[in-house]
Amino acid sequence: MTTRYRVEYALKTHRRDQLIEWIKALLATPFVLHSQPTAVFEPHKDTMDHMATNAQRRYAEIMRDIEELINDHIAHQKAGTHERSKLKLLVPSVATFFTPLLLHDAFVWQDQRRFISYRRFVAPSFNDVRLILNTAQVMSLIRGGPLELATFDGDVTLYDDGKSLTEDNVVIPRILRLIENGTRIGIVTAAGYTEARRYYERLHGLLDALNVSDIPTGLKHNLIVMGGEANYCFRFAENSPDLLTFVPRKDWLLDEMLLWEESDITELLDVAEAALRDCVKNLRLPAQILRKERAVGIIPPEGVKFPRESLEETVMVTQKILEMSPVGRRLPFCAFNGGNDVFVDIGDKSWGVLACQRFFGGLEGSKTLHVGDQFLSAGANDFKARLACTTAWIASPAETVQLLDEIAELDEMQQRKTR
Repeated sequence: MTTRYRVEYALKTHRRDQLIEWIKALLATPFVLHSQPTAVFEPHKDTMDHMATNAQRRYAEIMRDIEELINDHIAHQKAGTHERSKLKLLVPSVATFFTPLLLHDAFVWQDQRRFISYRRFVAPSFNDVRLILNTAQVMSLIRGGPLELATFDGDVTLYDDGKSLTEDNVVIPRILRLIENGTRIGIVTAAGYTEARRYYERLHGLLDALNVSDIPTGLKHNLIVMGGEANYCFRFAENSPDLLTFVPRKDWLLDEMLLWEESDITELLDVAEAALRDCVKNLRLPAQILRKERAVGIIPPEGVKFPRESLEETVMVTQKILEMSPVGRRLPFCAFNGGNDVFVDIGDKSWGVLACQRFFGGLEGSKTLHVGDQFLSAGANDFKARLACTTAWIASPAETVQLLDEIAELDEMQQRKTR
């Protein structure tokens, strides 16, 4: 799946995030004007500190200006005129904002940890901006609190690609802390299994730790798994051998999802399977077609690694064919690159997150945070979650841990202020 290099990789439009690229370009100007590469030869520390102070001031001012543009865009959203906002004109692909973004404060927070202002040869990067946006979103959620629902992708977000959530994973106590504080948890994964046992195999470390914890039983039941993007729901159950119990669709399906016809689901998967077979043939991939109840994909033989370019080509061809098909206009779907496979699922993570919100009583997107690693505009299945709630784009399980520590630290600071 997505590594730090792949997050940075942006040779094509579909590999870019236009808002991040735009912010990065704005920060390039003060970097050029205020960074002093020659200070490396200066004997006095004062020169370096002066440079960093000037650079930080200018970076922070730009972030404050962008913050105001986002506030203006949100005002236009509420008035139904978001197409007329200045930010929309500057960044046409900009999406919906569920909360303001505290970019000024978030920049200062990250600058104290990444020392962006002290750099003389490396300008603010894509990853700098991505992490600043994450912090800004968390700050807004905490100050507007409480955080009512946190949803997580699986691979590369909670654990390494193709691995499982084992008992020694340091993310587990952080998630338990969220549950104990009353935050509902949803694991929204592309893995589409009809049996609880398969999800237990992937998540056993977290489920076992939750089961033996001192957290009240009522709060333990605030953990669910939404599989196949938005097709199978399981809830924590201490009396089940797999610590999960199947939740009937009637208990979480959205009204719009009730309109999905089985005939359309079959037809869309048929079209997707034909497109995948053509790609396998044209790209000479030694792939096996795997058809499931609500998904179809290609998987490699044991020990075979598909070229990334072939995976991306397969995603984009399949997605375009489905978008142009009549059934693809009637039924939501997600075509994505899973790192060494390609799958097409019925629905997408926006539906998965919305279903979690509905299951827990109709929670709002402004009180929900989805954490994932795939937010590029094509071949990335976390991208659509932006339609349902606030999001944080991470590049590794270690960054998820850092993000959850930020939430805890900022929450503690906020509580001290309100005492």
